[in-house]
Amino acid sequence: MRVFRMALCSAPGITAFGLLLMCAATVGSGHGGSAAGLADQAGPVLPPAAVPARRPVNGPHTAALPRIVPRAKWLTDAAYRRPPARYADRVTAVFLHHTDSPNGYDCADTPRIIRYLYAGQAGGRNWDDIGYNFLVDRCGTIYEGRAGGVGKAVVGAHAQGFNKGTAGIAAIGTFGAGTPVPPAMAESIAALAAWKLGLANVDPRSRVRLTSTNSLSRFPKGRTAEFNAIAAHRDEYETYCPGQALMAALPEIRQRAAALQGR
Repeated sequence: MRVFRMALCSAPGITAFGLLLMCAATVGSGHGGSAAGLADQAGPVLPPAAVPARRPVNGPHTAALPRIVPRAKWLTDAAYRRPPARYADRVTAVFLHHTDSPNGYDCADTPRIIRYLYAGQAGGRNWDDIGYNFLVDRCGTIYEGRAGGVGKAVVGAHAQGFNKGTAGIAAIGTFGAGTPVPPAMAESIAALAAWKLGLANVDPRSRVRLTSTNSLSRFPKGRTAEFNAIAAHRDEYETYCPGQALMAALPEIRQRAAALQGR
């Protein structure tokens, strides 16, 4: 069964819109290319979504809140009935995903793409909401995903067994080996992770310990496992997500996020 899940998660092309749901774990209480030179750029030109909306005020290792498009901008009239959002005390880790969908989209079409993903998860699979807390398109625009407030520790449905106390960031596209990760996308992922982890004073380059809340991931319920603070979906679940190219970009994304925190 796990081999079957891996195949679905890596399915290419337009048909992946119907299969990408396997990249996000079932709703529960717990649940190659790279951005070259990302860590070496002293003063990169940020994409519009990563331009700070306000400066950090909570301490030396917080990061600026990037611009985040609210879910109302993509949701329109497609809302499904859902229970109230659930919250953890804080977010100490971020899990990176890809949506396993086509890469050649027009960024003006991103709201429709997210609405399609939402319909597949909340509608087709009867989940309580879209699984990801945030989504980032190839132009670097960041979108609020799951409801509950971008600044809060909203429990998502993206990391089976490890939803509580983590945030899910989905890169819109498919990033297998040899697929370039758009620099604007990588920069915005770093900016978003830096801000979100900074709220709990977590160094994006650090390792964190998380306890599994069920036995549907690589780790049985009650097992404590160690992850990078910016981790990949495949680190906790048997899947190819987020693709080899995004895996290769993670070290630079961590370094860039730490720099944005002033570390």
